[in-house]
Amino acid sequence: MTRMTRRTTLQALAAVVLAGAASTVAAVPGPDGLTPRQLAGQRVIYSYPGLTPPAELLQRIRAGEAAGVIFFGENVSDAQQIAGVVQQLRDANAQSPVRRPLLLMTDQEGGKVRRLPGAPELSEKQVGQSADPDAAAKDAGTGAGTTLSGAGMNVNLSPVLDVYREPGNFIDEFGRSYSDDPQTAGRLGRDFITAQQATGVAATAKHFPGLGAVPAGGNTDVAPVTLNVPLSELRAKDEAPYGPAIEAGAKLVMLSWAVYPALDAARPAGLSPAAVQELREQQKFQGVTITDALEAGALKDFGDTGNRAVLAAKAGMDLILASARDTTQGDDAVSALAAGLSDGSLPGESFTAAVDRVSALRDGLH
Repeated sequence: MTRMTRRTTLQALAAVVLAGAASTVAAVPGPDGLTPRQLAGQRVIYSYPGLTPPAELLQRIRAGEAAGVIFFGENVSDAQQIAGVVQQLRDANAQSPVRRPLLLMTDQEGGKVRRLPGAPELSEKQVGQSADPDAAAKDAGTGAGTTLSGAGMNVNLSPVLDVYREPGNFIDEFGRSYSDDPQTAGRLGRDFITAQQATGVAATAKHFPGLGAVPAGGNTDVAPVTLNVPLSELRAKDEAPYGPAIEAGAKLVMLSWAVYPALDAARPAGLSPAAVQELREQQKFQGVTITDALEAGALKDFGDTGNRAVLAAKAGMDLILASARDTTQGDDAVSALAAGLSDGSLPGESFTAAVDRVSALRDGLH
């Protein structure tokens, strides 16, 4: 598609007027011939409850209105069962007008944070404390990739690059930090990413710019968290591991829901244009950005699902993680994004750029 044709198409999209509910956005063709709702779906990751994906989710996938699915422990009984589910989702996607692989993801960090049975057995803390941390990080990355690819998944929401400050604090409590030294965390994260992506599973570095300073008892899943870390310290300690991770080719970066007054005193990182700009310009990341859980308690002051999704998109987040195990949440996010694209409140050019980044990621996976 030429630049002029795309601009004309986006102008047409912006002219669409909503008639009633957001789910009834008019089907004006967009880039790749997609409707506004299909374009919005390219930016939303769905979730579902229990062991069986509901008919509604399969319908969204067949319609080309979902970029992918995130899996949790409640979705998995054993390797054979989840592999069957993944095949069911892939079969639905084969009927989609969007001719790209679904993003099929989970959190397979290691240690206590594993959604699938199997490797990696060691937590990041155990990797960092092992006799040969570099070899252990590579083994963990290979193990994570092998476990996920064996089940048909292609994205891991790992590794955690947070540099913990105090033993037993939020990120250290469950062994989710390699080290309190940013260079060590960066090196081991790089090794994990390189090894995992060699198996064909995309890696996600998280939680930018860092949750290592969150005290014990703090948790963005539950409530707002503000980290008054000076910008110099934020860059030297918390952001430092991202350089090696990005150089290693990490495909995605997840932004945190903490507030960093050094960047933006009013909004959590995943809703902050300044935080996304920090990642894009300071760290030179050109891949896919993804939010943390859209239902997190940290966002209690930012409205409903649709409002949160739109704010995240405006900030520069490419993928919206609707992980409440409820397909309605994903639908609400898609409806709000489609409405924003259609009424021009979400600029067409940046919307299309986000879809293009996600599409490039999907095209490189199986």
